[in-house]
Amino acid sequence: MGGFSEFWSQSDGVGRAVALILLLMSVSAWVVIFWKSWTLRRTRQGMAQAVPAFWAATDLASGRAALEAFDEEAVLLPLLDAATAAAQTGTLEGAGKRESRLTRRLRDALHRVLARLQFGQVLLASIGSVSPFVGLFGTVWGIYHALVSISAGGNITIEKISGPVGEALIMTAAGLAVAIPAVLAYNIFGKQVGDCEAELEGFAHDLREMLDQDRPAE
Repeated sequence: MGGFSEFWSQSDGVGRAVALILLLMSVSAWVVIFWKSWTLRRTRQGMAQAVPAFWAATDLASGRAALEAFDEEAVLLPLLDAATAAAQTGTLEGAGKRESRLTRRLRDALHRVLARLQFGQVLLASIGSVSPFVGLFGTVWGIYHALVSISAGGNITIEKISGPVGEALIMTAAGLAVAIPAVLAYNIFGKQVGDCEAELEGFAHDLREMLDQDRPAE
């Protein structure tokens, strides 16, 4: 049995297309895995340093400088910018209460930051759930193609069937090989993003409380 090379040489366009799709899924998943591992590590390390440095600062200017120094992925700075932005006069936002404006701006900024941190999760989930079925389809199609070729040659024996069928089963293994890293990475990244979300929500809450107390009533 020649393995995947033998399967490739004996397969038709559909089987090869399935193999290429699995290859594309695998490459995409690993690119996302390496990229998110790097960005989430920087995000967590940055927040662990930036948040204490911000609260240890003497004023907002010094606190912003501390965030700029440690917040390399810019997940905390958008919250501070949203909280300290001036309201535009003559708008519905400017006519609202100060507390409501502050809450809305922090919420919107938090959602944008979380959307950036969650980028790629949908792709990993999709690859993890779809690739086994793509591999299974490749196996079924490979077996069908092999049986058609064998029957056309006549004199069907178990030896002639076992080789092509075994080579077609490689597609199922390939689908699982693509899915397993994607699913594991999705779960790990989901936990890490959840930890970051809790930290960001706590920072936004504390920031709102501080600014709400410091500003004079309007």
